[in-house]
Amino acid sequence: MKRVTLRRRTALLSGVAALAAPAVLRAQSDPIKIATLTPLTGAGGPYGPVMAKVAASVVDEVNAAGGVLGRRIQLTSEDDQTNPDAGVRAARKLIDVDKVAAIMGTWASSVTTAVAPLCWESKTFLCTVSGADSITQLPHQGFLVRTQPNSTLQVARSGTFMLSLGAKKIYTMIPQTPFTQTTFDLMGKLVAKAGATHQGLIYDDKKTTYRTEVDQVLRSNPDMIFAAGYTPDTIILLKDLYRAGFKGKIIGFGYAINQKLVDQIGQPEVVEGVYAYSPSPDEGSKAYERVKKATGLANPDPYTCQVYDHVNLVLMAIAQGKAATGVGIKDNIRAVAQGGGTAVDNAVDGLKAIAAGQKVDYSGASGPCDFDDKGDIIDCKFRYDQIKGGKFTLVKIG
Repeated sequence: MKRVTLRRRTALLSGVAALAAPAVLRAQSDPIKIATLTPLTGAGGPYGPVMAKVAASVVDEVNAAGGVLGRRIQLTSEDDQTNPDAGVRAARKLIDVDKVAAIMGTWASSVTTAVAPLCWESKTFLCTVSGADSITQLPHQGFLVRTQPNSTLQVARSGTFMLSLGAKKIYTMIPQTPFTQTTFDLMGKLVAKAGATHQGLIYDDKKTTYRTEVDQVLRSNPDMIFAAGYTPDTIILLKDLYRAGFKGKIIGFGYAINQKLVDQIGQPEVVEGVYAYSPSPDEGSKAYERVKKATGLANPDPYTCQVYDHVNLVLMAIAQGKAATGVGIKDNIRAVAQGGGTAVDNAVDGLKAIAAGQKVDYSGASGPCDFDDKGDIIDCKFRYDQIKGGKFTLVKIG
C-alpha cells in the first residue's frame, strides 16, 4: 500500500513538471515588452514621432546584438495626443493588454500626471520628459524617473538668463498647466532678489486671439515677456504682440518656440529676436551622434535625446536585475545610471559589461542621468538660442 502511494506521488509530480516545463520555457523565450507613450499628435506632435523613432532604433540595435537576458525586446508605441484622457486610455492598453514593463516618453506634464497613478498601481515603470515639480511629488513609490529638469530648475535658469539680458520688468504669459503657479512663485522670488519686478497672466490656450490679454500686459510697460505656452497658442501670442507694437524682448520654452513655429508664422519680422531656451543635449558626445544618425536630424531636440536615454537605461536595468518587470527596473535603474563603474553610453556596450559582471555608469545623449531620491534629474545644461533671419542662432550653453 505504501509502495503504491509513492508511485502515485512520483507520477503526479512528474506530470506537474511536464506541464510546467513549457510555461517555464515560454517565459524564458517570450519577448520583453516595453513601450513609448509620446505625443504623436496635438501640441507635442512635432516631437512625439521622432521620440518613438529613436526608441525603436535602440531596440533594433539591442535585438541585433542578441537582446536582453537572451530574450528579444518588443516595443509598442502609442499616441497620448498631448491629452490626459487619451494618455490614460493608451496607458491602460499598454498596461492591461500589452503587459509592458515600462512606459517611456510622456511629454506634457498633464498627461504624465494622469498616467503616473496607473503605473505605480500596476508596478509599471515610467520614464518621463515632463517638467512640472508636482510630478515627482506624487506618491509614485519609486516607479518614476524624469530626465527633464523640473520646473524649479527651469524657471531659475530662465529667470537668470532674462536678468542677464538686462530685464527689469518681466511679465509671464502662460496657459493653465501643472507648473503655472510654480512658475509665478519662483520667478517672482528670483527676480525680486535682483531688484526686478514680475507679473503674471493666465490665458485660455483655446482662444484664437489674445489681443485683449496683450493690451492688458502692455499697459504695465514690461521690457521682457516670458511666453510660457505651447506652440499653437504661442504662435497666436507672438502675432498679437507684434501687431500691438511690443518692442521689448521675448523668451519661451524651446518646445514651443521651435522651427515649426517659425515656419507656420511665416513672417520673419514677427519672430525676429525672440529667444528660446531648453535643456541641452550632450552635443558632441558619441550618444548624441547616434541619435543624429538614427533620426536623420542635424540637431535632435532634447526630448528625443532623453527618450534615447530612457530605453538604454531601462534595458540595462532589466539586465542588471535579471528581471523584466517594473519592480526590477525600479530597483536597478540607479545602479546602471550613477555611482561609478565602467562608463557606457549605449545599451549594447552596457549589456556586455553587465554580463561580464562589471558595474556600469551610463551617460547618454542628454548627458549624465543621475537621479535624486524623488526621481528628479539632479542637474543638466541649458541651451539658449535667438531667432535671427528665421533661423535659430546659439547664444550660449550653460
